[in-house]
Amino acid sequence: MPSTLIVNARLVNEGREYDGDLRIEDGRIAQIGTGLSGRDGESVIDARGRRLLPGMIDDQVHFREPGLEYKADMATESAAAVAGGLTTFMDMPNTSPPTLDAAALEDKYRRAAGRARANYGFYLGASNDNLAAIQSLDPRTAPGVKVFMGASTGNMLVDDPVTLDAIFRDVPTPIITHCEDTPMIDAELAVYKAKYGDDIPAQFHPDIRSRQACKKSTELAISLARKHNTRLHVLHISTADELALFQAGPIEGKRITAETCIHFLRFDRDDYAKLGHLIKCNPAIKDPADREALIRAVAEDVIDVLATDHAPHTLEEKARPYTSAPSGLPLVQFALNAALELVHEGRLSTAQVVDKFAHAPAKLFDVEQRGFLREGYFADLVLIDDLPYTVQREDVLSKCGWSPFEGRTFHSRIASTWVNGVLAWDGTSLVGSPNGQRLAFAR
Repeated sequence: MPSTLIVNARLVNEGREYDGDLRIEDGRIAQIGTGLSGRDGESVIDARGRRLLPGMIDDQVHFREPGLEYKADMATESAAAVAGGLTTFMDMPNTSPPTLDAAALEDKYRRAAGRARANYGFYLGASNDNLAAIQSLDPRTAPGVKVFMGASTGNMLVDDPVTLDAIFRDVPTPIITHCEDTPMIDAELAVYKAKYGDDIPAQFHPDIRSRQACKKSTELAISLARKHNTRLHVLHISTADELALFQAGPIEGKRITAETCIHFLRFDRDDYAKLGHLIKCNPAIKDPADREALIRAVAEDVIDVLATDHAPHTLEEKARPYTSAPSGLPLVQFALNAALELVHEGRLSTAQVVDKFAHAPAKLFDVEQRGFLREGYFADLVLIDDLPYTVQREDVLSKCGWSPFEGRTFHSRIASTWVNGVLAWDGTSLVGSPNGQRLAFAR
């Protein structure tokens, strides 16, 4: 593999921004320094002062394979990911069939090999009847175990209290949870259906999947984690109400951590009028005050991880009436652009974005030698160009073919993405063959 030298970059890593050069050899970061000179046969790239970041690690995506490949698959969605500067993804288990045992887990790794353009890890799912599979899980084979403590597809709503307690007691990896209280949601849905039938206006989605339902379920997860000293990571926090349940401070030493997603920082209830079901997701995008509180929580280290919850559906599906329009939206391709808007707005620093999108998930899930600009680590890198970029539908690489950000102009674009030291995106096009690798977890 030929070596590459990136010179005159603005490196952003571990809380610092500084000028420097970075050399890639054999898929890894071989040298970081200043005044590095090119060698014979080495490709030299002049970054011209642009920011060079570690590739983003997305700890929550739904790439839909197996079973739902008509709207997404590992090849198409990982292509969209590297175009967005995301070099590693962790995929959810609510596929068809769901990922509920070791055989299903390994099947997903086989499917990704040679097809995924980004590095990959897959969660084992929890159900009311797969406790034995969770107890016997090799912790080096999965980033964690996903527990849906709210409604989900298939046999993945864990609502048996004895089983739930046992999962928190015996899980050999971090638990990640989707927290919404299903009985509360069902009760609110019945009220709105009685008034509107199936065609409930999208603006009421955050009232049906309410803040109270989120907080009640999150409180239950935290109580179980404290009871058993479980390593708990609560996904996609969407309300200001839940933030008081988490501690501020660096992720090191925390047993209970929180994540929010880019759409909760960029959209709020006012956007339903224009976007409708295109931003229907679970948990729901809520009020402007929630969005502001979540941005502050990211800045103050109450929120530990920023992710996408990338969950594509077709436009035809999204056009259905409320009760049959699925929840979820495609986000991986423009999530980093959207996060960097908070830097341009003065709400976050680039170093904070890197911490939440790369360093923190690497630490949380014990990802081996990724998520940092460090000598010896895998060369998963993204170069940022601060030039305006307007999202157009024809640019979307996700199989579903649309983005909630269409028509929005960002102040930064992805100039280049390297995965395992190999250029995967050159700013306008995908480059080369899929080069993603299976993640290793240092446990």
